[in-house]
Amino acid sequence: MKFEYAFKQFMQSQIAAETNGRRRERLEKGLGHGEIEFLRSIWHPVVGHFEHLYPEWEVRDFTNGYRYLDLAYMPGDAKGVIEVQGYGSHARDIEAWRFKDLCLRHCHLALDGWTVMPIAYPSIIDTPKHCQQLILSFIGKFISMSVPEELSWLESETLRFARRLFRPFPPSELSAHLKISTRYARILLHILVDKKLLLVVTGQERVRTYMLQL
Repeated sequence: MKFEYAFKQFMQSQIAAETNGRRRERLEKGLGHGEIEFLRSIWHPVVGHFEHLYPEWEVRDFTNGYRYLDLAYMPGDAKGVIEVQGYGSHARDIEAWRFKDLCLRHCHLALDGWTVMPIAYPSIIDTPKHCQQLILSFIGKFISMSVPEELSWLESETLRFARRLFRPFPPSELSAHLKISTRYARILLHILVDKKLLLVVTGQERVRTYMLQL
């Protein structure tokens, strides 16, 4: 499904279901450029849908006021939040009080059980593949993502393991995770590379590290 159509349907459903007047008004104003670009370039290409995602989600802060999360991700009882940080407002020209408030905001969210994933807007533009890998790892903390049906159990778990990590990993780490020999871990990894589900990051004649193929 094309992004523009999927995004329009997503926002319409969020507005229609919202009974909180404050959040509904924010949704009707539309999302910011950074949030839309994140959804267009990062989220939608690798996830393919907007299930469990809630823009402009309202939370109470520790002073009994209201704050709004850029994008809350809540599958089941999980509490994740993606905050798109614009360069101008959050880094280059940020005033001291705004910087302190941003840090305090993240502290309050962490204390309230939220897993916070800040994404810099320049990273969305300059390194989208890197951001996509981050998001797959972020989602992997909350749910067991689907894998191709034709994979064996060990191949499926290897792929889920790769999705949960934000870095290349050697066969020895997979061996420890699956409780199998390093030799058998190498065989599994080679199979998934041949199926174009994993890629080789370092090593040629003797492969040393692997990563999820985006």
